[in-house]
Amino acid sequence: MGTGSALPEKVITNFDLEKMVETSDQWITERTGIKERRQASPHETTSSLSVLASRKALEMAGLTARDLDLIICSTISPDMPLPSTAALIQRELGAQGCCAFDLAAACSGFLFAMTVADQFIRNGSARHVLVIGAELLSRYLDYKDRATCVIFGDGVAAAVFGPVTPPSGILASELHTEGLYAEHLYIPAGGTAMPASCETVQQRAHYIKMKGNELFKVAVRSLEDVSRRVLERAKVTPEQIDLFIPHQANQRITDAVRERLGLCTQKVYNNISRVGNTSSASIPICLDECVRSGSLKKGNLVLMAAFGAGVTWGAVLMRW
Repeated sequence: MGTGSALPEKVITNFDLEKMVETSDQWITERTGIKERRQASPHETTSSLSVLASRKALEMAGLTARDLDLIICSTISPDMPLPSTAALIQRELGAQGCCAFDLAAACSGFLFAMTVADQFIRNGSARHVLVIGAELLSRYLDYKDRATCVIFGDGVAAAVFGPVTPPSGILASELHTEGLYAEHLYIPAGGTAMPASCETVQQRAHYIKMKGNELFKVAVRSLEDVSRRVLERAKVTPEQIDLFIPHQANQRITDAVRERLGLCTQKVYNNISRVGNTSSASIPICLDECVRSGSLKKGNLVLMAAFGAGVTWGAVLMRW
């Protein structure tokens, strides 16, 4: 297995945002835990950053693009409506003959894609699968809306999955979707329900809209529940976990889930203060940082859990 990530060079700090919208470093830090986030330059795209991250993952795995049987790109910020961003990544990597498709599950997307990849590998349909979590959410931010523009950032990460010898690999996973909360976090315009027009642009309907207070309670409850269910299915206790990687949505959400699961702070990985919420790229960026820093070692039990728009949520437990 190999991992890789790519972050834009441009950093947007809370102090930068103070000059753009009615907010403050103290307000953002206390409510989210975020101090800075990355913003892609005009020439950077979801696919171009994905290619950089993918090449790093392939290098670590000791593979070439020709070894790939499948590419899954989890994104809600594709280069364009069609073709899929995965197809563009496949072309640039030189992975001809490899199946490639996009998956949209917002912040839970990487876990959804991991689970799909696992099924392909287990049933013998694929041997090596490249899973990418990629978002350029700055393209969908309204810098007049302090509820959203202070939270989201840009970033990409990738991981190569393949067959492993037990007890390594994914031990248990669980995924959920509940469309009743769809309008709690969404982008109204740009699709078939509200096609792009002068009116939708004037209404600022192409930006992310979020009901943060309503989502907070649902997120904490859902993340705790799905994490416990996955652990129970694998007959693992919270105390046995070596590392917990939650989606980096909000530090208060992470702290609440950690406390409910009874995990010590040393077992929880956080990078939200310097990266922000990168949606489907959040968990794989953390994963790559943990692998490269040596904090995630072979044989470790790692629990990953995420909650996102849809709403979607899920958890994956794996032995590294």
